[in-house]
Amino acid sequence: MNPAHRLLQAAKRSEIDNLQHLATTCELVGDISRFIHALQKERGASNVFLASHAQRFAKRRLERIADSLTRERAIRERLDHLPQYAASNARLLKRIACVWVALDDLAGLRRDIESLAISADAATRTYNRLIGGLLAVVFDAADTADDPDVTRSLVAIFHFMQGKELAGQERACGAIGFTAGEFDAPHRQLLLQLIDAQQRCFDTFSEFASDAAREYWQQQLSLRTQDGIQQLRERACTDAAQQLDRDLGETWYELTTARIDAMQQVEAQLAAELSQLCHRKIEQAQADINDQQQLDASLQDAIKHCSTCEQLADLFPQEATHELGQLTANAVESRLNRALIDLMQSQNARLQHISDELENTRKTLRERKLIDRAKGMIMEHQQMSEEEAYRFMRKASMDQSKSMAEMAKTIIDLADILQKRQA
Repeated sequence: MNPAHRLLQAAKRSEIDNLQHLATTCELVGDISRFIHALQKERGASNVFLASHAQRFAKRRLERIADSLTRERAIRERLDHLPQYAASNARLLKRIACVWVALDDLAGLRRDIESLAISADAATRTYNRLIGGLLAVVFDAADTADDPDVTRSLVAIFHFMQGKELAGQERACGAIGFTAGEFDAPHRQLLLQLIDAQQRCFDTFSEFASDAAREYWQQQLSLRTQDGIQQLRERACTDAAQQLDRDLGETWYELTTARIDAMQQVEAQLAAELSQLCHRKIEQAQADINDQQQLDASLQDAIKHCSTCEQLADLFPQEATHELGQLTANAVESRLNRALIDLMQSQNARLQHISDELENTRKTLRERKLIDRAKGMIMEHQQMSEEEAYRFMRKASMDQSKSMAEMAKTIIDLADILQKRQA
């Protein structure tokens, strides 16, 4: 085996090592999905408990906490061992450190809820921050993956998990209003924003997900549950203030829980699909290494195509080709070396294709970050809701014949200039 052949094998082993680390990260995604689901249920039960002044869901809340603690132990064990697989990913490790602090604060939050020392809205915000940190771990995993197929799968599952979390926040918001018997203007506005944001997440999921994943998502949607939720949404979001039957709080909770449980089934399917994808790629890479002897044998019978020496000669002036000498020409034209060069050229083309696919996916992620940042600036400076800011950007981009990402960059650049002048 010559050095070039050994280098190709070393490269393949490095690829396998990276894929195995990525598979470990993908297993973490599954654990995060299950833990978030438990936290979402705990958050919903806690909201009913707080909004009813401990008159409802006391036992159910304790059941949810027990489930969360089981999932929490699994996630802590996974996070504790992750640094050895993500030692070069500083951003991901920082995310995990923040999540760890939030996990340590959970016990205090639960005590405050038990003693009614915290409002339902404040408790929701605390749960939201922890869940948001866990989702950020998934996002960072998607943003740093080196395989385009795995990246697309991670992007799809991240946006589905984000949409499910927004559905969980909608459940929490609705639980507060229905249990209290009325929705004030801020909670009605929040409900509308959450409904719209969910749809955008699920649209992005559909863009990146596999056909099988999209079909599975459609199968899980219950029209009866959806209709029931829509009717309650309409009652909650009516402009005129009205008193609501407090029993609707439990009806709302049950319907939205059924919907979120169905989403959890989709998440489980997506996590399984992601794990299978990683392990298929690992098996293929291992098979490629094990097939080197067969490659050597096939090289002996390879049909001579065009002269590699002639290909190299095209790179030089005519007179310079004579300097190659017969020995060099013979070495370059040998079947083994020529086949290895062909193999490396083929691999280079494949890697370039992978790089292009990966860059396209990451470009989508970068553009999303720009749009979210610009939208936040508009919301802050123009006192707009998230939906109003998004519509403002969309109209501005259409009026100026720019993409949403270009419009977002213009807004961010302008804001930076104005801040420098004020300073």
